Order: sequence, then structure tokens, then C-alpha cells
Amino acid sequence: MVSRRELFRGALLAGGGLGTGAAAGELFDEAEPPPLNGGHAAAADKLGRLSRGDVRIHYRVSTGTRVAALTFDDGPLPNWTPRFLDALDEAGVPATFFLVGKQLVEHASILRGRLDRHEVGNHSWSHPDLATLDLAAVRRELESTHDAIEKHTGRTATLMRPPYGHLGGSTVLAAVGMGYDIVLWSRSVDERRYAGDPAGQAADFVATLRPGTIVLAHDAGHRGRLVTLGALPAIVSGLRAKGYRFVTVSELLRD
Repeated sequence: MVSRRELFRGALLAGGGLGTGAAAGELFDEAEPPPLNGGHAAAADKLGRLSRGDVRIHYRVSTGTRVAALTFDDGPLPNWTPRFLDALDEAGVPATFFLVGKQLVEHASILRGRLDRHEVGNHSWSHPDLATLDLAAVRRELESTHDAIEKHTGRTATLMRPPYGHLGGSTVLAAVGMGYDIVLWSRSVDERRYAGDPAGQAADFVATLRPGTIVLAHDAGHRGRLVTLGALPAIVSGLRAKGYRFVTVSELLRD
């Protein structure tokens, strides 16, 4: 009787599933070895630069405590960020700002004296799709921003968020090598569906937010993103009435 394994192996060979020129028992043609090292997909390249042996990627935190973390990407920008900081100050809510290094260097003054309750993280230097870059290029993006954050805010960033939420192996490897946790999100402000309807956005958030949520919003970009400003007071008051409190991402991770 022929085993399932033998049938499967035979089907692969008959259908060319092992690749042209591959010998029986081989997974790859030696003439075209798999790209284990180099390029944007590799997460097993130049391992001597690692600062630790694990990587933490956070979408949310599993908790029964009614806490949530607001995060804002892509700033700082003069016409946007101060308005978000004002709204957060008025609500007495902390947030985590993932800063674009180039923007920070150009507009550092708008953050001066405004970050006491807030946290900052690394969102790359020029906001490229890091998943399309090799390790050296990703490190340049993150290191330049890391240095700018230290220089202009006096903080040492420990969190990074890849633009667009895109992760390649090179991004993971660079983050681990720099000692960063990678922060994504489990809920985002619906800047298109609720554009011009901040009350609708607030009602949706208050009705459906889960404990431990990391919320994505933006303090730069198209005007639809301003819905967060209009919705923020009702989101905060509505969730506080349900027993929620707001924390930075690092506070959430320690919860």
C-alpha cells in the first residue's frame, strides 16, 4: 500500500512541485538557493547586531481592565499637531505620538513644553514603506529618527511603528537590533466613513471599543483625519462613563 506521504511526494515530482532540475528529496534547485540573507524580506541577516533575542509586536493588550491607548501618527505638523495637543490637554488624556523624524527636525518647536503627559515613538525618518527596504536602509530611517527624538524631545524612544503598518523581515530585524517594541493597532479612527460626522464616529467608538485597545489616529494628512478632533470630547466622556481610562502605549503594555 502506498502511503499518503509517498503519494504527495509523487504528485509534487509529477507536477514539477520541486522545481525544474530538483533532485528527489530536494526542496530547492541548488542553482537558485532561497534568499535567506539580504533584501527587505530577510529576518535572519546580520544577527550579530541584535540587542536581544526576541521581538514583541503589539496589536492590543489582553486585559480585563477598561483601559485604552490613543496613538497619533505622521506628525508633527504646525497646522495639525498643536490642535490635537490642545484637545488632549482639554480632555486630560495622554497619548502616544509616533513621530516622523524629518517632520520633527523641521517643527520641533511646536512640541516644546507640550509632551509632559504624552509618549513619543519612532515612525521612521521620511515615512517610506519600510517593508520594501533592505536592512541597512531601514536602520538609517530608524536611527536618524531615534537620534532626532533624543535631541529635540529629550526622550529615548522604545517603541516604533512602521508606516502603513507594513512589516518586512528587515524592519523586524532592525527594530530588534535597536531594542524597540513594534506597535501596530487593533482599532483605527474611520477617517473616511465618518468624515464630517464626528458624532457618529464617537458613538461607534463608545459602543464597540474593547479593553486593551490600541487606537490609531493621525495628527497629519488629509482633512478627513480632523474627524478625530471633533469626536475626541465625546469619545473620552462616553468611555469614561463606562469606566475606561486612557494611558500611553507603554503604560498599557505594563498594565
